Amino acid sequence: MQRCPEPELMNAPHQVVAYAEADFSSGDHSVIERLSELIDHSRTVLPAAHLILDLGCGPGNISERLAARWPLSEVIGLDGAPSMIAIANQRLSCLSPAIHNLTYLLFDLSHSCLDDIPQIKGASVIVSNSLLHHLHNPQRLWASMKQLAVPNAFMLHRDLRRPSNEQEVDALCDRYVSNSPSVLQRDFRASLIAAFTVDEVREQLDEAGMGQFTVMELDDRYLEVSGQW
Repeated sequence: MQRCPEPELMNAPHQVVAYAEADFSSGDHSVIERLSELIDHSRTVLPAAHLILDLGCGPGNISERLAARWPLSEVIGLDGAPSMIAIANQRLSCLSPAIHNLTYLLFDLSHSCLDDIPQIKGASVIVSNSLLHHLHNPQRLWASMKQLAVPNAFMLHRDLRRPSNEQEVDALCDRYVSNSPSVLQRDFRASLIAAFTVDEVREQLDEAGMGQFTVMELDDRYLEVSGQW
């Protein structure tokens, strides 16, 4: 099935509210546990006040978990949608002072200059969840990694992967979002069709000179890119 890109940003008010209210806790928890596993397995001791970036942070689900799991770190969540950042900051204000090491920045990865925000450089950990399929030029993500990460930085990127045909898309939609609000049903279908395959992501990484990263399938709908820079 041919890829059909979707809009790069989710900024419509009804869309932002739907995502902020949805329960993605299982998947969010899985991302944190996987990242923790990668760090522990490497036996790397992260430096004090190390920087963690959550790219495409949306309403902050994973950013909040990162800040809670690594309280001595500095966590920065970045998203290009003003409405998403507004919701993330509203949620963060309710979590203070329990979470004190998290900030959000409005930053559009596809159209902004990394040099304009020097505080996001030098990251020891970079994660993203469901960001890659939104990018019309996926090389923008991989090129950014090179500029943002310190040597041996950990990277974990999760995203949907594109099914082979419309029948598989229908089956996944029936399985996972049949009882969800209509905006989530619509976006899930569009995201599946906009997603990349594992082979396509491997080709992207090879082109970027990042072929050392592992790309693998997860369950029936996700793929994961992981490793150290």
